[in-house]
Amino acid sequence: MEDEKSYSDICGGRLALRRRYYSPYCREFGLSSARLSLRSLTAVTCAVWLAAYGLFTLCENSMILSAAIFITIIGLLGYLHFVKIDQETLLIIDSLGIQMTSSYASGKESTTFIEMDKVKDVIINEAIHMKVIYYLCILLKDPAKPQEISQVVPVFQVSAIFFLSPVKSFFSVCSPMPLLFSWT
Repeated sequence: MEDEKSYSDICGGRLALRRRYYSPYCREFGLSSARLSLRSLTAVTCAVWLAAYGLFTLCENSMILSAAIFITIIGLLGYLHFVKIDQETLLIIDSLGIQMTSSYASGKESTTFIEMDKVKDVIINEAIHMKVIYYLCILLKDPAKPQEISQVVPVFQVSAIFFLSPVKSFFSVCSPMPLLFSWT
């Protein structure tokens, strides 16, 4: 069974939450963000190149134009490879663990697996950044002291950056997460 819901982020962009149920013990949640906008890419490129051309007219040094092109290309490649996440998936297998996969715009994928016996709890955390931002976190047990938390792992990096609206819908989507073994 699969269903998909759309939300908007703080900038008005589209976020799609996809849920798949493979079996009662295996579920997958996927969060997709909007692709890189050609308009924003063009605006940033033009701004950098216009600033470089302005400096070139003042200094009459062609190295400034070459540096602007180089900085733009390196900056874009760095942004696509390390920052811009297109899709994130969370695969939960009840008795085994949680697998989190992030797919970047450059095609790079990053996968993390957390064993179920290391999970203490799953919470919805909040941060204030001009607006209240809610994001899902996994609390990991400390191996030496099982009653304490050793690490807080944010689940969806895209949702930690963006504000899912309305908040009530976000809580209804994520409400089964603390009950890893019993949601339907």
